[in-house]
Amino acid sequence: MADNKFAAYLCAGCGLGDVLDLGTMEKVAKREGKMALIRRHDMLCSAEGVQTIRDDIANEGVTHVMIGACSRRAKTEAFHFPAVAMARANLREGVLWIVAQGPDHDEVRQEMADDYIRMGCAELKKMAVPAGNPNTASNKRILVVGGGMSGLTAAIEAAETGYEVLVVEKEQALGGWAARLHRRVPFCEPYAEPQDTGVADLVARVMAHPKISVHLGSTLAETSGAPGRFAVKIAQESGVVHDETVGAIIQASGFSTYDIARLPELGGGLPGVVDQAGLETLAKAANGGAIQRADGRAVQSVVFVQCAGQRDESGAHLPYCSGHCCATSVKQAMYFKDANPEVDTVVLYTDLRMPGMGEDFYRSAQTRGVTFTKGKVGAVRADGAGCAVSFRDLILDEDVTLSADLVVLATGQVPNSGVNIDIPEDKQPLEKPISILNLTYRQGKDLPQLKAGLTDSHFICFPYETRRTGIYAAGPVRRPMDLLQATDDATGAALKAIQAVENASQGRAAHPRSGDLSYPIVRLEGCTQCKRCTVECPFGAIDEDERRFPVFNESRCRRCGTCMGACPVRVISFENYSVDTVGSQIKSLDMPDEFSEKPRILLLACENDAYPALDMAGLSRTVYSAFVRAIPVRCLGSVNTIWLTDALNSGWDGVMMMGCKKGDDYQCHFVKGSELAHYRMSKIDDTLKQLSLEKERVISFEVAITDSQRVATLINDYAATIKEIGMSPMKGFN
Repeated sequence: MADNKFAAYLCAGCGLGDVLDLGTMEKVAKREGKMALIRRHDMLCSAEGVQTIRDDIANEGVTHVMIGACSRRAKTEAFHFPAVAMARANLREGVLWIVAQGPDHDEVRQEMADDYIRMGCAELKKMAVPAGNPNTASNKRILVVGGGMSGLTAAIEAAETGYEVLVVEKEQALGGWAARLHRRVPFCEPYAEPQDTGVADLVARVMAHPKISVHLGSTLAETSGAPGRFAVKIAQESGVVHDETVGAIIQASGFSTYDIARLPELGGGLPGVVDQAGLETLAKAANGGAIQRADGRAVQSVVFVQCAGQRDESGAHLPYCSGHCCATSVKQAMYFKDANPEVDTVVLYTDLRMPGMGEDFYRSAQTRGVTFTKGKVGAVRADGAGCAVSFRDLILDEDVTLSADLVVLATGQVPNSGVNIDIPEDKQPLEKPISILNLTYRQGKDLPQLKAGLTDSHFICFPYETRRTGIYAAGPVRRPMDLLQATDDATGAALKAIQAVENASQGRAAHPRSGDLSYPIVRLEGCTQCKRCTVECPFGAIDEDERRFPVFNESRCRRCGTCMGACPVRVISFENYSVDTVGSQIKSLDMPDEFSEKPRILLLACENDAYPALDMAGLSRTVYSAFVRAIPVRCLGSVNTIWLTDALNSGWDGVMMMGCKKGDDYQCHFVKGSELAHYRMSKIDDTLKQLSLEKERVISFEVAITDSQRVATLINDYAATIKEIGMSPMKGFN
């Protein structure tokens, strides 16, 4: 601390100097914040203002910078000083723009601004400049598991960007399901008819590319390590095992089709019933000619049954829509019409999903004579050498039976996710799922999955990004999709893999705090070996040594701070984010007495959703209570219960927490943070009871990034609640 020099910089721009008393804030920074250097500037983010800070760092020996201006989410490029520790006091979005205008509010507005200066200075005093992860790893080769359309696209995109790629495919040939297709749904003009898959050309490009190595007939026997230094054992069918090191992994292991044997009510098992994959095999054999059944019988009539074993609410079959099936049936209906316009072709659907230019494709099928009927199929049974399809016509509202030589079931995609698939025993596939990655992680051999077995990669918050840092999911293993979506998905996964290897080589965090140089530091002499950090880490970043002390794998760490929130003895911290950086802010306020009628409400806001929503409330000039003081946290999972205890003991009248949505359809950027925080806070009632405080003193909310108006309403409503129950009796003890 002796060599540190703390400086505060206050901005008068954006109207701050017109409304706030910057002179008072300078005194607060000097007397209470103990800042050695204080400067004011008319527009701190201007080239001149930024240069002032740079000059002080270079010439005055400033090591710690506190900026009182706009939100920490604004002007990040201008206020980028990597050589110093920095704190931001949010005076614009957090004070100026959310407190009602007029002289009646001048006092509370100024108090709010002064408090944020106090908090900024207090935070800064507990911060250090992140040194970066010392365990940097420089391997930048990317492993792609799976040689289908997704895997091939990811491989070629990464290789074309200049990165070495290793492809592992369990079959003896590349191409996956795409290679089994006769044609594909149109993805470019003209959109009137099926198009060539293009997979043969893609396979040729991959095989010929100098930066791509391919292992056919191979699987992963073991995967260990971390971003920049994954160690993988590649096992060939012959039994030979190759040891390789890679920097990032893309799992593009694709899908299997839903087993039609599970659909006896729809004719599964009858000679005249196939799924869409089976029809592709027949069409490819026909090669543009008349399609025949597998038993050689000619087809003069065909019925396509949509959503077969999909969108099922009973729990017996797939709960989701596989997305591509409607367009695939339209394509396959055209196979018959193009070979013989006289073939009677009917598509039975409840909803027809044809996004984008699929409408043109649908119209083209209509002009060819394909019949589309909205109906719910009840049964498919044998009828002589063919089949009888019974359904309820949803337009005419009557029961109908159609005869068909061939029935095609749109059965959907089942992800090849690995051994973690949670399927009831009576619903297990005929072939037991095997591990794809064979991870050595304590949390399991494969990537975590959602209820339906899809790899856990949230489609809104973090596409491709799994809970295993440096390992990305692409294609139908992540969610059902068609070929066009799979190629886009694979490109995104390749970009994420590239980001991971580059960050790992520089000791920086990956998503969502990409570039963060801080990493967890633990004081082992204070550790009680309770294992909460190892168990609660959502990303498998913490193991244990032979003495049961935590061992942090910084390359896997997302810097969410969940371990810090879990630690009961508070021995885990980051250089620039710790129990002390937040705790010191909580204790720094000039707390009004219990007779002032000026409550103080602490708001711990997730930096990924809640804090941006607060900023947007400010941008839209949405007024909310000036009695709230917001502290951004990396994740609600990082909230240590000591912060709540400190706040209540310090006389705060209420504590609000705002985090992301939890549950199966979570939106938490750190997966389990909100859920863990909710669990921990469920135990805070005992603390409140010991302090003789009402349970309303601590409350939490799920907030989306778009909830700018709602966060203001939540704050105002809670301020009204605090006014109703009264000021905290703990104020008298401070």
